[in-house]
Amino acid sequence: MPGLAAKSPPDAPPLRISLPEPTPSIPPRTPNKRIPSPSPSRSKPSPARSAKKPPPDSPIFDDSSLDNPDLGPFLLKLARDTIASGEGPNKALDYAIRATKSFERCQVEGEPSLDLVMSLHVLAAIYCSLGRFEEAVPVLERAIQVPDTSRGPDHALAAFSGHMQLGDTYSMLGQVEKSIRCYEEGLEIQIQALGETDPRVGETCRYLAEAHVQAMQFDKAEELCKKTLDIHRAHSEPASLEEAADRRLMALICEATGDYEAALEHLVLASMAMIATGQENEVAAIDVSIGNIYMSLCRFDEAVFSYQKALTVFKSSKGDNHPSVASVFVRLADLYHRTGKLRDSKSYCENALRIYTKPVPGTTAEEIASGLTEISAIYESVDEPEEALKLLQKAMKLLEDKLGQQSTIAGIEARMGVMFYMVGKYEEARASFESAVTKLRTSGERKSAFFGVVLNQMGLACVQLFKIDEATELFEESKRILEQECGPCHQDTLGVYSNLAATYDAMGRVEDAIQILENVLKLREEKLGTANPDFEDERSRLAELLKEAGRTRNRKAKSLENLIDPKSRKTKKESTKRWGFRR
Repeated sequence: MPGLAAKSPPDAPPLRISLPEPTPSIPPRTPNKRIPSPSPSRSKPSPARSAKKPPPDSPIFDDSSLDNPDLGPFLLKLARDTIASGEGPNKALDYAIRATKSFERCQVEGEPSLDLVMSLHVLAAIYCSLGRFEEAVPVLERAIQVPDTSRGPDHALAAFSGHMQLGDTYSMLGQVEKSIRCYEEGLEIQIQALGETDPRVGETCRYLAEAHVQAMQFDKAEELCKKTLDIHRAHSEPASLEEAADRRLMALICEATGDYEAALEHLVLASMAMIATGQENEVAAIDVSIGNIYMSLCRFDEAVFSYQKALTVFKSSKGDNHPSVASVFVRLADLYHRTGKLRDSKSYCENALRIYTKPVPGTTAEEIASGLTEISAIYESVDEPEEALKLLQKAMKLLEDKLGQQSTIAGIEARMGVMFYMVGKYEEARASFESAVTKLRTSGERKSAFFGVVLNQMGLACVQLFKIDEATELFEESKRILEQECGPCHQDTLGVYSNLAATYDAMGRVEDAIQILENVLKLREEKLGTANPDFEDERSRLAELLKEAGRTRNRKAKSLENLIDPKSRKTKKESTKRWGFRR
């Protein structure tokens, strides 16, 4: 998802085939893939079995034998044993397909078969292990249609597991909206079966909250996280590990919405719980998050103290070259950059890059890519776009063959587009933005504020390439999204208004341009005040347009060169800034 990522997301485990096991009640969710979040409680895939069984023989069955009711369970067992033996998923896939066909043929009409559901779940898990997620989707859609939840907890479990597994599969495909919808349906089934206050419902609520965070839907995430916190406080000891995990997630939500004091309170309480249980490394990770909050509050000395505490623990427990150490170096580099200590900032960047260049065994590509992306932002802010671009390209290369990273890759491509734009490579900028936009549309983030900003950036690149019609369409879509997500008074929305007015003027749509600028000035005068330096610029633009609107028949078309870089065509009679596009 992508979308917002935690500062230091936990490692994403390698995909493994996690075969469903029948249980007497609905358990907390055990997904095949974790969405990055600060919560350490995310369930992990079932560990691979250490003792490998000898590979089973490969019996050959013709289709007529699939009518035997004993064949389905036998084939399903063969599929499980093949996976456990490490022989490879392709043979297991063949067994699972045949088992599913057998269960379908032997199913009694009107009687939902839980054996068929189990077989479909196993088949989908094997497809996912092979990276064939598109083929897993119809299998799981079939699986969730079979159980009848009115028939008791076993059917409820089957329906719940199917919805959650389908949600995970959509997540790996980058289809965030569909993924969340499946999780919500699974949660409803679990609540109907167990009640709203069961601890396992709390675990699912937290999982769904984390998915909403990835989709930047913070209001829904906060609501679910509060519910999870209430459930765990009712069923657990005070300052439990479950409550600590909930508070860390709540802190991330509060930080994302700008409520830094509340975020700090949740992190301090989570840290106290971790200290009480001797979780030294977790305390250090929380110290990093506390440092981030202090930095947002401009309490830089306290931020340095928190980062240094975490750095000491990580070095002593994990070694000087661990990626956790590098992540703290990056935070310190950002802090010293903000406080104007550029030499210290550069030193910490170089220390972090040294670790990321020669990573210790066990370091994931996602960790390295995240670190490189953060360092690139620092280089960008010190006006070194070429170096920032190199780091982003390295991050892209690390993630390009990783599953479920579409949103992250889209974010990096958008950043690369900005870098290309800054160095004057407008074709490359447009291509990067276009690729990012395509991924964000596919992943279901086409309604997010971030998507609106990317559309605006792509529109600017199109203007530089004299593709005014395309730029106008992009600005119009960006305007609709940002008005909905941020409101008309937000600076990003006002910037798009200005850009759209410029393109309308270039196309000869003077009345539309006048209408937009009048609206912008009205918003600034009534709600934002006139002290903003853009106010005078926009007022002079509007005055000139209104003056020329009275002689539209003789009005000369504006030069696109003048629209893109107004300073390049100033004359003695034209001393005011004509147009400017805003990023």
